[in-house]
Amino acid sequence: MKDIKYREVWDLDTLFPGGSESDQLHKHIEELVGKVNEFKSKAACFQTPQDVDDSIKVAELIEYISVIRTHLSEANSFITCLLAQNPKDQRAASLQGKAGSISSSFESVVHKTQKILINIEKDLWEALLDTDELRNYKFILNEWREKGRLQLPENEENLVSDLMVDGYHAWGQFYNALVSDIKVYVPINGKVNELSVGQAINLRSHSNEEVRKESHKALEDVWTQKEELFAKILNHVAGFRLQVYKNKGIENVLKEPLLDNHMKEETLNAMWRAVDKYKQPFINYLNKKAEMLGETKLNSYNFWAPITESKQQMNYKEAVDFVTEHIGRFGPEIEQFTTQAFEKGWIESENRPNKSAVAFCAGFPLTGESRVFMTYGGTIKDVLTLAHELGHAFHNHAMKSVEGLNKQYPLSIAETASTFSEMLMLDAAIEKARSNEERLFLLDEKLKRSVMNFMNIHSRFLFEKNFYQERKEGNISSSRLNELMREAINEGYKGSIATIPIHSWIWTPHYYITKSPFYNFPYTFGYLFSLSIYAKAKEEGKEFEPEYLALLRDSGSMTVEDLVMKHLGDDIRSEAFWEKGLKLCIKDAEEFIYLSEQCGEE
Repeated sequence: MKDIKYREVWDLDTLFPGGSESDQLHKHIEELVGKVNEFKSKAACFQTPQDVDDSIKVAELIEYISVIRTHLSEANSFITCLLAQNPKDQRAASLQGKAGSISSSFESVVHKTQKILINIEKDLWEALLDTDELRNYKFILNEWREKGRLQLPENEENLVSDLMVDGYHAWGQFYNALVSDIKVYVPINGKVNELSVGQAINLRSHSNEEVRKESHKALEDVWTQKEELFAKILNHVAGFRLQVYKNKGIENVLKEPLLDNHMKEETLNAMWRAVDKYKQPFINYLNKKAEMLGETKLNSYNFWAPITESKQQMNYKEAVDFVTEHIGRFGPEIEQFTTQAFEKGWIESENRPNKSAVAFCAGFPLTGESRVFMTYGGTIKDVLTLAHELGHAFHNHAMKSVEGLNKQYPLSIAETASTFSEMLMLDAAIEKARSNEERLFLLDEKLKRSVMNFMNIHSRFLFEKNFYQERKEGNISSSRLNELMREAINEGYKGSIATIPIHSWIWTPHYYITKSPFYNFPYTFGYLFSLSIYAKAKEEGKEFEPEYLALLRDSGSMTVEDLVMKHLGDDIRSEAFWEKGLKLCIKDAEEFIYLSEQCGEE
């Protein structure tokens, strides 16, 4: 194997030398201001097209939007990396605010441009989309036109945008600030520990059941004390959104998230029907896990409990070799890309204090690079995280040759390449396992992901759907929110867990995201979608790589229905498509139960 440099601290200087003090970065941001002002001038002169030759004017605006978004993404990704490696970098925080202001100003002009497209007469619109200048942007332009129809008149839209800053979005920011400031007091080994919410939640995977139980109780106590406050926040977020929808004539709260995810509602319904039909094997898994832990029904705080102790430990060099070897099985381009990421210092993995705890992948579309951030601790979970984020980076790599606006893919597709890579690592680790106990540990890791997607996320979706339906009639009390959560979890898990966390509506941050509601179903979609791709890749081996790259490149320029039909030849509006991925996961559940019984007999 080619010699690989195993550096654990990334190289950001090849992007903008000097970190947050980089002259090149500051110049880049100042040039962005100029580009946005130039775009504003062009857009101010843009009138509703009256002739097919006006396609040239539309194409010019598209080019401006594409260039500015590319440069904004480059700057924002770099600033995100700076704050991850040093959250106290005040200069980077200041730059983040400036970039956010530029972005807000720019997007408001984009919305005005989109609004103009609505007024184009239908036949002319079709003719414009058939021109050489605009043909490649047909999907994105139709999406703009659809979103433009959902906008209010310009004066009202501007008013709503202004109100969102200190009203709507402020509630979401207040939620994040409130949660980050909460202290949780958890007794561990006879000593009461002051923890953040994140630290207390992380104790759910602690090896000691008493610690898991005490952490759960301490968190529930905190949520009970503050549930009235959080109920007000959630009611305000939903109330503002529903009022805007009402003014726009939107009755279905799923319209916006479905449009954002390039998806039809019949596809979403088919997915959930298939998931609901095949929950029994996962109920069997949860019941078996409960039995192994000496329970009649699995307590929610024991879901993340380690079922056995993993003996698989890898130092960073071994992890790099493992990931490169097994990813390389599926094609030369993904192998070469992965090797390059390690060689060129694209990965920050050093285990040190005072860095962000959240792993991520940042894309740099201007330079065609990515950066992966994580803290590597030597466990199989760390190997999976490394592979997961490298999957995101490979998706960015695949999009290098795609024209600007078509690079942006929806959340529903965003987890495709990452989950694909993660599945590769899990199967390779199971294959490498030297005992049934080790296989059991790894299967448990896989099945936790399945249960989270098929049961937990389903319950989140059900809660949010029922919540919005009731919120149309007025504010909902904290006690009713608890009831709605209990009902949703019982339905999502089919009654298979005990000690139901009725306050999950508080500590699940997705409900408070003001960008879009229903920040849940795209994860289940992406998980099952990637499993279908993975199954095909296993059948075809390295011959599948060109198909895989083509699918990733098309991920931003068509609906998910068209994407799957083009590249997989399947209709995802049918339950049969979703059953393929579900059946792969069912095999894991059956294998887990079989191995657990084998281990019990030994």
